[in-house]
Amino acid sequence: MDLRRIDTDFLIIGGGTAGCWAALNSDARVLIAEKADIKRSGCLAAGVNALNAYIGPGKTPQDYVDYARADADGSVRGDLLLTMAEGLNRAAEKLEALGLTILKNEQGQYVTRGWRNIKINGENIKPILAKAVSARENITVLNRVNVFEYIVKDNRILGAYAISIDEPVLYVISAKAVLCATGGASGLYKPNHPGFSRHKLWYPPFNTGAGLAMGIRAGAEMTTLEMRFIALRCKDTIAPTGTLAQGVGAKQINSAGEVYETLYGLTTSQRLHGTVMENLSGRGPCYLQTAGITKEQETDLVKAYLNMAPSQSLRWLESGKGPSVQNVEIEGTEPYITGGHTAAGYWVSTNRETTVRGLFAAGDAAGGCPQKYVTGALVEGEIAAKAALKYIDEPYTPNPIPYTPNPIPYTPNPIPYTQANKSAFTINDLEEEMQAVMDEHAGGISTSYRFSETSLKIADEKIRELEARSELISAADMQELVYVLELKERLTLCRSLIAHLSVGKETEYYINSRLENGEIKIVLRPLVREGEIYEH
Repeated sequence: MDLRRIDTDFLIIGGGTAGCWAALNSDARVLIAEKADIKRSGCLAAGVNALNAYIGPGKTPQDYVDYARADADGSVRGDLLLTMAEGLNRAAEKLEALGLTILKNEQGQYVTRGWRNIKINGENIKPILAKAVSARENITVLNRVNVFEYIVKDNRILGAYAISIDEPVLYVISAKAVLCATGGASGLYKPNHPGFSRHKLWYPPFNTGAGLAMGIRAGAEMTTLEMRFIALRCKDTIAPTGTLAQGVGAKQINSAGEVYETLYGLTTSQRLHGTVMENLSGRGPCYLQTAGITKEQETDLVKAYLNMAPSQSLRWLESGKGPSVQNVEIEGTEPYITGGHTAAGYWVSTNRETTVRGLFAAGDAAGGCPQKYVTGALVEGEIAAKAALKYIDEPYTPNPIPYTPNPIPYTPNPIPYTQANKSAFTINDLEEEMQAVMDEHAGGISTSYRFSETSLKIADEKIRELEARSELISAADMQELVYVLELKERLTLCRSLIAHLSVGKETEYYINSRLENGEIKIVLRPLVREGEIYEH
């Protein structure tokens, strides 16, 4: 591959929600490296119909902290939640100033959906962010560039290696500070819809856990990976259920029409748990009770889902049975790793620096701070960007970056078949086998998300075998090389996740981990107490 060197002050890996906002809050020379195109990338690519993290009238940031802590059963970082919550409303107002339509009532106040949600017309939220980024002279964007490895020396970040997706080019990027804003991870488990539709997911299929895997390999500490996110969604379409539950007050009912949500609890995990238990007890399928809502409410729901999950609106329109006539069946998805909904991700200080000096994390890649959603990811990007600016100003003379990264599996032309260099399996073969292993042995859908110590040991053994076999795969072109790298990223994250699941529940500690000599070492960290600011 051709070698291209780039020098910048602040490298942002991932041009999604947190990445774009971090760039807009930095006066340094900024380079955004984005695997897709920042106009339609990340979790907001298709849009969203509400800002789900907002401090409503009569509430305080501490109220949001308390809500998120209760929803996560206490396994959170209060310092991260509070510093995020303090900026939520400011982020919403800045988005509106950039051109986002936030719905208002006759009094000119934001239309709320509960005390912590406001309604928006958010189909174009990502293009709005991309336009703001393009207007800044200090920001350069590299679209369709896949970052695959950090450059770290003496536990200090020096930059990263990346490849072009469209041409055989290897980038060596020197940076004084780096932000990981690559999102979380989907595709680790066998999905609801395997086979041809296996990428029809709730979470973006392009979020492979790349940033987390790079951090693990670089020795960065991870936290709370065992807190997987399993979304309760509309059956088949994988559309969000919160719009139904909060928008029209739809209750969860079983096949007998009995409301069961109050029996199990109303937190995010309890809503899913109740649905799983009702199905296991033979009282499924389960639904959200929408039959009987008004036609006006039905029209509002159809419009709302067109903003974020049009397949649900199309399902209603095609069947001729809208939610006012027929209840909406619900089910759980496969598990995901996402620091925006749970506390899984990098272990960071209050200013969002990881345990690798100069490497920061924000959004779904940063752990300890659940219930971020859009505005929370924005705030974390801003916090990380301001901390990175201070870090950049610190005097430091790095050693020259080596030109050659660890070997990557690339050949410029298709490999002719020989017994010596032709693998007997494909990338898809290994991906499906990995998902089956995680599903059957590490708590996937087929086991109702349950696992045992024995099953996790089996999962770890099989994932290690897949890692060894993945070294035998070659790539015929750059896009295929990206698929190879994504498979390896998911396998790396699977091993760490299995290690976390094996520990069990520790209420008085954060379950952290880091890679040492090829093995995942579990580290138990004391809880960060109320009012404390945490530094490594």
